[in-house]
Amino acid sequence: MSILGKYFFGNVDFPENEEYREFQYKFLMVLLAVGVLATVGFIIPTESGAAAIPAEHVRSMTIFTFASIFLFFVLRGRKQLFMPIAWIFEVISLLELSSAMIYVPGDELRILWLFTNIPGAYLLLGRIVGACVSIVIISGLVMGNAYMAAPYSANALATAVISMIYSAAFFHAYARQSIYFYMRMRSSNEKLKFMATRDPLTGMLNARSYYEICEGLIKLAHRNKTPYSVLFVDLDHFKSINDTYGHAAGDVVLKAVADCLANNLRESDVLGRIGGEEFSLFLPNTGFTDALNLAEHIRYSIESIMPDVGESKRKITASIGVAKNEHSEQSMLEIQQQADIAMYRAKAAGRNRVSSLENA
Repeated sequence: MSILGKYFFGNVDFPENEEYREFQYKFLMVLLAVGVLATVGFIIPTESGAAAIPAEHVRSMTIFTFASIFLFFVLRGRKQLFMPIAWIFEVISLLELSSAMIYVPGDELRILWLFTNIPGAYLLLGRIVGACVSIVIISGLVMGNAYMAAPYSANALATAVISMIYSAAFFHAYARQSIYFYMRMRSSNEKLKFMATRDPLTGMLNARSYYEICEGLIKLAHRNKTPYSVLFVDLDHFKSINDTYGHAAGDVVLKAVADCLANNLRESDVLGRIGGEEFSLFLPNTGFTDALNLAEHIRYSIESIMPDVGESKRKITASIGVAKNEHSEQSMLEIQQQADIAMYRAKAAGRNRVSSLENA
């Protein structure tokens, strides 16, 4: 957002899945500002004697102006207040329009203000509320016309009603299709994002996304001075499974191991597939002892899954390297290399075991 935009709309951010709410928020802010300018544009000439508007309606416009200014500054930078502010603005707008219809009979074109309220109701409050507001406006005009100081003719009234019904139908369809296309676009973006950040076979994070997330978590750990650990999991003799049973069987094993790893993690932990049969786990707020215990539990769990390979079940084992953060400026690359070295020491020691640089 530009500097001018931040000054007008306030310091407010909308995530990727709130594009439509961002449009509604900014649209309401602009409506509040334009509403103030419009009423002030009538009040000033009236007060200076250049225009003649009844005092009752001047008071109504003054109240509307100050209410809109107040709502503008209450909403500015507070997106969570959008819905109540939108409802309040719609109510005071209808009251202001009613005042114009009652107290300014000499202005035949004041009915145009009723038309301006219909699209705002649809875009701000949705199709159901927009339809209800349209019904209220049309019904109020039809039933109240006879009681006006200068009622509209039957032809003028019929034209106004038909035009309002047309406008309501148009914006009803427009709002429906806009939301429909927005939802489709958001769904497509989410699918594209998933495809770009996930491993297609296992559904877990791919290497690039995994390391990006871990770097952010490491910065947070540095700032909060909290421990973290990394596990590097490599399946033992995985090439022999592909060579003996085929790559389809290898895919079955990888999926089974991925599910096993995911089932043994906390919600705060991060799991990624960083190579063919290599997985990495980032454990925030986890000391060295807890990381070793989790690694041993994972090793045992992998050994127990026994996935179907060909026409028989195959025992799968893994060698796991454990690394801990040793200093505040440690990067993900450094700690991953330590876990990698520890994993190779587990391989050299006979596989199907947990190792670290501390106990190697």
